[in-house]
Amino acid sequence: MDRFTQLAAFVQTVNRGSQAAAARSLGVTPAMVGRYIAALENRLGTRLLNRTTATQSPTEAGLALHARATAILDQLDTAEHDAATTQAEPHGTLRVNAPMVFGARYLAAAIAEFGARHPRIRTELVLDDRVVDLVEEGYDLAIRIGRLPDSSLVARRLAPCRTLLCAAPAYLARHGAPTHPAQLRHHNCLLYAYAAALGAWTLTGPDGQQLQQPIAGNLVANNGDALLEAAIAGAGIVLQPTFIAAPALRDGSLVPVLPGWHLPPLAIHAIYPSSRHLAPKVRRLVDDLAARFGGTPPWDQNLPSHDLPPETR
Repeated sequence: MDRFTQLAAFVQTVNRGSQAAAARSLGVTPAMVGRYIAALENRLGTRLLNRTTATQSPTEAGLALHARATAILDQLDTAEHDAATTQAEPHGTLRVNAPMVFGARYLAAAIAEFGARHPRIRTELVLDDRVVDLVEEGYDLAIRIGRLPDSSLVARRLAPCRTLLCAAPAYLARHGAPTHPAQLRHHNCLLYAYAAALGAWTLTGPDGQQLQQPIAGNLVANNGDALLEAAIAGAGIVLQPTFIAAPALRDGSLVPVLPGWHLPPLAIHAIYPSSRHLAPKVRRLVDDLAARFGGTPPWDQNLPSHDLPPETR
């Protein structure tokens, strides 16, 4: 007698409360469900169900087996689904949400190349810096940058996201370059509207000392490119990820500020509702992005090594 069928009969009986309900779910007779469970109990040498005329509830041993058996059956179901879809060419509409700057600079090209390899997939790319609700708003996948809150969503890390403070040489010539975070209170700091802590930057010093430095400034924007252009124009000190600031750092339009002090490491993730029965179109794109951006991502390549956070070297 098939061991997986025995486990399925037992799990469905616990889930649905009776052998009759389990039988309807499995498409067999209640008597057959009873035989499967009896064979399982005989093989294990223990009683798994407390039986009454109306319901059947698990014993202590049954509860323990139910948790493990459910996980095993889920894995089997997923493996069979993956095997059945591996050879199928992905198709359909793929709705993707991403932050504006990252989406425009790096994701759009990646999706264009992905689409050339998978012409049966139609991708809808929506760029928005707010955090969307994937399920309610109908997205298959989102790209998120920063620390992730606890949730039922599945996250796959795609790349590091290194951040640093920087400013235009002309601004620092006028106002002086700070040598300690406490001096930031005397500077105009350019603020990102969606930052978790709008009025403070958390920095770690060379000796591992961490402090939260209050900041203020006369410009708040909800777009990283807008803050970049303001910083290049000499408006103040800005906190930027290297995927935005790298070109300006390479050509000297911006230079690092407080190079001995570093910000908490962040990462770029692909977020999707569930890994179980993940659609091939989603899995293929996530795998593609992980391969493209993994290791040293393209925006961090060939950055000047001096005065940058250790992660970029």
